[in-house]
Amino acid sequence: MKKTLLIIVMLLVALSAGCAAKNSEVATDAPAAASLTKVTLPLGYIPNVQFAPLYVAIDKGYYQEEGVSVSLDYSMENDNAVLLANDTLQFAILSGEQVILARDKQMPLVYVAAWYQQYPVGIVSKTSANITSIADLKGKKIGLPGLYGANYIGAIAMLDSAGLSESDVALDSIGFNQVEVLMADREDAVVIYVANEPVQLEAQGESITLLKASDAIDLVSNGLVTNEKTLTENPELVKAMIAATLKGVQYTINNPDEAYEISKKYVENLASADQAVQKQVLLNSIELWKGDILGYSQPQAWQNMQRILTKMKLLTNDIDVSTCFTNELLP
Repeated sequence: MKKTLLIIVMLLVALSAGCAAKNSEVATDAPAAASLTKVTLPLGYIPNVQFAPLYVAIDKGYYQEEGVSVSLDYSMENDNAVLLANDTLQFAILSGEQVILARDKQMPLVYVAAWYQQYPVGIVSKTSANITSIADLKGKKIGLPGLYGANYIGAIAMLDSAGLSESDVALDSIGFNQVEVLMADREDAVVIYVANEPVQLEAQGESITLLKASDAIDLVSNGLVTNEKTLTENPELVKAMIAATLKGVQYTINNPDEAYEISKKYVENLASADQAVQKQVLLNSIELWKGDILGYSQPQAWQNMQRILTKMKLLTNDIDVSTCFTNELLP
C-alpha cells in the first residue's frame, strides 16, 4: 500500500513538472509572436514565381528573425504609392519611376533597397521581322500593355537611346497579351518583361530577337520603398525589412530549385503549370537581381530615369533625385 501510494505521488509530481514545463514553453513563445511587428507588403502584381525571394524570406523565417511578420498583398501599384504616402502602408514594392512621379506630387516616398539590378523591360520580335537593333524599330508597330508603367517608360527610354521618339513608331495598347499578339503577327514587336514572355515564345517554338532596355540605358527598377515618416521614426524597422528581403534574394540566387519549390506554396497553380517554362522564368529573373552589392541603388540610374520622365513631360517639378533613394541602411 505504501509502495503504491509512493508511485502515485511520483506520477503526480512528474505530471505537474511536465505541465509546468509546457506552460513555461507557451509563455515563452507567446510574447515572441506578440512582439513581431506586422507589415503588409504590396507587390503590385498577381502571385508569381518572380516573387520567389519574398516567399523564401517568409518561409525560411527571415522576417521573423528580424522581428517582423509580413503578409503579401497583390493590389495595384499606383494605389500603393498613395497609401504609402499617407502612411496607411509603411512599405511597398515599387519601381523607380513610381517613386519619382510620386515625389513630383509631393508624396514623401523613399526607395531604400534595390531588388532588380537591371531594368527588366525589353522589346521582342520574331526573327523573321529582321529587327536586330533599336534603330530598326523606326516605323514599326509596337504593342505594349498600355501607355503607363514600366513597360511604357522602358520602351521610350530604349527609343531615346537610339535617337528615336514616340512619334517614330506606332505604339498600340494591347493589354497583357503580348505573346498571343506577336504570335498572330498583329504587331511587328511587343514590349515585355525580359524574364517572362521571351521564355513563353521560345517554348512555343518561335525564333525571336530580344532587345533589352538594360543594354541601352541604366534605369531604376523594382525595389523596397518606404515613406519619410517611417524612415525617420522607425529606422530599425526599415533596416529589418531590408535585411530580411535581401537575405531572401540571396538565398534564391544560391538555391533556385528550392526557391521554386517554396514558391509553389504561395503561387496557385504553379505546380500544375509548365515546369520548364516557369523554372526558366525564375532563372532569368535571378540574372536581373544579381549585383556586386545586393540592394545598392545606382545614382546614375536615378538621373537617367529623371531625364526620361522629364522628356516624356511626366514631371512638373525639378526634383532632387538624391531625395528619392538612400543606400545608407543596407546591411
